[in-house]
Amino acid sequence: MVQHYVTRAGATSMVGNIYLGRVQNVLPGMEAAFVDVGRGRNGVLYAGEVNYSPEDIDGPAPRIEQLLKPGQAVMVQVTKDPMGGKGARLTANLSLAGRYLVLAPNQDLQGISRRLPDEARKRLKTLLKRVKPSEHGVIVRTAAESATEEALEADLRRLLAIWDQIRATATKGKAPTVLYEEPELTVRVVRDLFTDEEYRGLVTDSQRVHGLVVNYLREVAPDLADKVTLHTGPLPAFEAYRIVEQIHKALDRKVWLPSGGYLIIERTEAMTIIDVNTGKSVGKTNLEATVVNTNLEAAREVARQLRLRDIGGIIVIDFIDMLLEKNKKQVEDTMREALAVDKTRSQVFEIGPLGLMQVTRKRVSSGLVESFSQICPTCEGRGIILTYDVD
Repeated sequence: MVQHYVTRAGATSMVGNIYLGRVQNVLPGMEAAFVDVGRGRNGVLYAGEVNYSPEDIDGPAPRIEQLLKPGQAVMVQVTKDPMGGKGARLTANLSLAGRYLVLAPNQDLQGISRRLPDEARKRLKTLLKRVKPSEHGVIVRTAAESATEEALEADLRRLLAIWDQIRATATKGKAPTVLYEEPELTVRVVRDLFTDEEYRGLVTDSQRVHGLVVNYLREVAPDLADKVTLHTGPLPAFEAYRIVEQIHKALDRKVWLPSGGYLIIERTEAMTIIDVNTGKSVGKTNLEATVVNTNLEAAREVARQLRLRDIGGIIVIDFIDMLLEKNKKQVEDTMREALAVDKTRSQVFEIGPLGLMQVTRKRVSSGLVESFSQICPTCEGRGIILTYDVD
């Protein structure tokens, strides 16, 4: 298992949903506005996410209190679900994701996924010029690597129809109200990730999900529909493919490395700390070689664990001290290379004088541990029980 997505009955993500919201208050000191979207806690809309026409503004970029007023209706999209005590993160720069394209309504932009090879990018750049509408922006997704012009046009027509429906609903609707909701998680994952180049097939033991995915693929990518299999064995699919076992391992704070070293992964409110230890690894030549080998294994495993557990925010990795700068550089390069396959944006910084590497990774969800656990009611998450006995 390399990545997970969790959804529960009755608990749906708001990410991607578009709302006609109502501005509740504007805080110039925070350069943000709080917007009621009709889903409980107000969402936050920062100044950089407010949509306005530059040609209508003279001088520097306007402040948020010049663009938004309390009581004003504004069309917004959720970019991050509410987490903890924080409301949903919002943007007024809307986008609609399709199988091959992302439509950016009323925006002057175009682009092609950087994950595509140069030859495919060159071909798609030519097609994009022919299909892109003048009034909207369009981004070509990784799944479009082998897509034909007809497939791109069909995807664009679907997105434009959705946008027309959103505008019509917004004209008649009264804020706060929902204008568009993303499909359920299964369809989103198939839409965004399931390609012929990366996956051999898709297996589910749910007849409902099987029918949902097959019907979706027959509409947008008929060649992939035959790769969807309904699992009918004596064991549930998650047990037959040992997914449950791998989830349990991914919940441990200790992760063993092939050489006998291990990682300790600790989550805190501010960041995630990962400690690298040699453990049972004794090496064969000298101490520096043993340390470097353990650190290289750790770098690859850390990248895998970040993706598997969906750990976001600030990550600090305490590698075992290395003497030579070239060895530190090798570990840094290994980390960057291992994270390159992760579709979630990340940044790797150099190892500092204390042997610490800092990594930032976009926070997409609450994480695997949070999805399958709850705070201990006794210690309230501290991991200790305080004693007050003093001799």
